[in-house]
Amino acid sequence: MCLICDRIEMIKSGTNPYFVKELETGYVVIGDNQHFYGYTLFLYKNHNKTELFQLDMPERKKFLEEMSIVAEAVSNAFEPEKMNYELLGMGDAHIHWHLYPRRKGDIENYGNNGKGPVWWYPMDKMYSDDNRLSDIELDKMKAKLLIELEKLL
Repeated sequence: MCLICDRIEMIKSGTNPYFVKELETGYVVIGDNQHFYGYTLFLYKNHNKTELFQLDMPERKKFLEEMSIVAEAVSNAFEPEKMNYELLGMGDAHIHWHLYPRRKGDIENYGNNGKGPVWWYPMDKMYSDDNRLSDIELDKMKAKLLIELEKLL
């Protein structure tokens, strides 16, 4: 089983503390690490496909529509200057979106004089335990995001 499937099983069993909301095609979760405040993931429900283009057109459209709604809710909840979107899959070949709220200076002086994609920021810093939320902070973020999702759905 992959990491994303493990996280989905935790959602189904009620043990994933980062879970925010289930949508038709996926699950909304707050990211474990919050260097990029408001970092959220949208996990496709099934592991039977590994590429966006493998989804039949109606499901692909619904998945992309829901991802866009999640991104809008993240933007409304956490008020970034810009949203970044990633659908990669080399680490876990399970379709999932990374939604990064971005702010000026969030990659410090890395990249092109502090400008560039999130992966120009050192991974050890991005995934540092210093970027983990307390239970209280996590609950506040989840509640804030859920309110914004409910407004859009």
